[in-house]
Amino acid sequence: MRKDIEIPEVKDVYIAAVKEFHKDYKTEDWNAYIINDGNEPLEVVLMTIQGYNEKQMTTHTRHKIDLLPAKGYAKLEFMEESIFKLDNFYSVTYFLKGKMYEKRFEFPANSILDDNAVELPVMDKRGVLAR
Repeated sequence: MRKDIEIPEVKDVYIAAVKEFHKDYKTEDWNAYIINDGNEPLEVVLMTIQGYNEKQMTTHTRHKIDLLPAKGYAKLEFMEESIFKLDNFYSVTYFLKGKMYEKRFEFPANSILDDNAVELPVMDKRGVLAR
């Protein structure tokens, strides 16, 4: 029965856009990261990523991380600035203590800006957190 299905709440997991200097190309680039601010590692982290609006859609990409350590983070992808005008969605599924968790994070269109950057957990950097 549907009422018997327990859907645990995602806590201490974040998706962030971080602006970083690329030493080879000497450019300031935005990169997407997943952050685990919890005290337990996340297992089999699966992510699908896509951006779209009424007129445009990006390629659907997938990522897998076998183990994301407690208080750890992992770089997911370079973020081309042309996609910032789209709503960008990061669907994240992972296992924690034998239970499956799932959350859809969103960077609304035009939200990835230096002015929206905050201090990020774990990383000791500033970045924009997805909702």
